[in-house]
Amino acid sequence: MVSYTWSEPNRLGHVEIIAMTIQEPHRIQGIQVISRAAAVLRLLGRETGGLSLGQIANHVDLPRSTVQRIVGALAAVGFISSSGGSGRIKLGPEIQSLGLALTTTPRERLRPVMQAIAQETGETVDLAVLRDGQMLFVDQIVGRHRLRTVSSIGETFPLATTANGKAALACLDAIEATTLNQAEVRASRARDGKKAALLTEIEGIRGGALATDEDEHTDGISALGFGLKDPGGEVFALSVPVPSSRYRHIKDTLITALDTARRRLGTD
Repeated sequence: MVSYTWSEPNRLGHVEIIAMTIQEPHRIQGIQVISRAAAVLRLLGRETGGLSLGQIANHVDLPRSTVQRIVGALAAVGFISSSGGSGRIKLGPEIQSLGLALTTTPRERLRPVMQAIAQETGETVDLAVLRDGQMLFVDQIVGRHRLRTVSSIGETFPLATTANGKAALACLDAIEATTLNQAEVRASRARDGKKAALLTEIEGIRGGALATDEDEHTDGISALGFGLKDPGGEVFALSVPVPSSRYRHIKDTLITALDTARRRLGTD
């Protein structure tokens, strides 16, 4: 990096020191390469049928050899691909998945996983998000049993006594989890006697255990769940609430279904 300074009188007659910095050539070249790669990606985004190497070079007004290097680098990371026979170049699966992540809500991405759990267990599956120190229910698939647990979308639940709340706390660092737990205790005017046990339980969940609620929040209802953080930093939790009379008989089935879901989401 090269810097130049010089003095110059301003309109009031005072001398000002003017500084100008010139970036190093390799840094400018790096920015230029990114700009050119972006131009190729934008072009292929418009031309969904694909283009040849020569057509890309003509559209972006770059030498064919330069375009070939850019295309090779983008193909290496999956951002573009070429169809075998025609050799036409298109956007690749990696760039498409990035676009999908921007246009698909967490609820939409998680719903197929919820449906798979419900199909395997026959039980209700809840999706909640950590919001303002509570778990806000945002989606639900109702179980097919006559005796089932159902909560309303938009309803809020506490953290320390629910499976989804504990799962969410386990997605946070120890300081954040403790702060939220203390705030909840103060708000409910409850005694803080179970704090140590809860924090130990949360550590176990961080280590891979499922979060549990066995008649803690509501007598007669038990649940298992796990949490996950989306790319935007929001904390979600999937949980399966079950009447306690059935819970002890199907607990192993619930664990298997939820562990499968975690592997599918890459959170185990």
